Amino acid sequence: MENTIITINRECGSGGGEIAHLLGEKLGLKVYGRTLLEGVARQFGLTLDELDRVKAQKSNWWSDFCHFYQQFGAAGYTPGAIADATPMSVYYAEERLLRDLASQESCIVVGRAGFHVFRDTPGAIHLLLVADRDARIARIARKQNLSADEATRVVDEVDGARDTFVKNVAGTSRHDARNYFACLNVTGLEPERVADFLAEQIRRKL
Repeated sequence: MENTIITINRECGSGGGEIAHLLGEKLGLKVYGRTLLEGVARQFGLTLDELDRVKAQKSNWWSDFCHFYQQFGAAGYTPGAIADATPMSVYYAEERLLRDLASQESCIVVGRAGFHVFRDTPGAIHLLLVADRDARIARIARKQNLSADEATRVVDEVDGARDTFVKNVAGTSRHDARNYFACLNVTGLEPERVADFLAEQIRRKL
């Protein structure tokens, strides 16, 4: 039986990370998100924040692909062998790690352009969680103890970085509903109830 792969893309401040972990508890699945990048970051000799900044850069696809091929394709993959990071080389390193994990166990992948990584994986379920902008700003302000202006800046910067990364690696908008099994606006909904709803729908689909 094939492993179950669920990917969750989310807008900053939507509570998508919390919902993903609640869903993982309900379905008995491990959840992989930002902490997954620690191993990738070590390969590049970067911190997680520095790696995020690389991913947010606009990418020259062909140049990055040639750079990746020179380092990985010709000589094979060797951890620690990456000389410098580009958005695409980071993506390829993440993709390899995610595919290795998914080959071993069922899991939920948060972000990481997961819907694109597993776009051809039979039975993979891709979800997009969004929320109204004001609600997202208020949630970030509350969670991080920020002013409204500071929270607005965080939301815009994080969403902008995620938009750029997905556009770079997938050539599509992360808000394109055609990439997903379901898109859900969670504004005003309790994360627990959202997780319950998603778990029920996923069980039915599986």
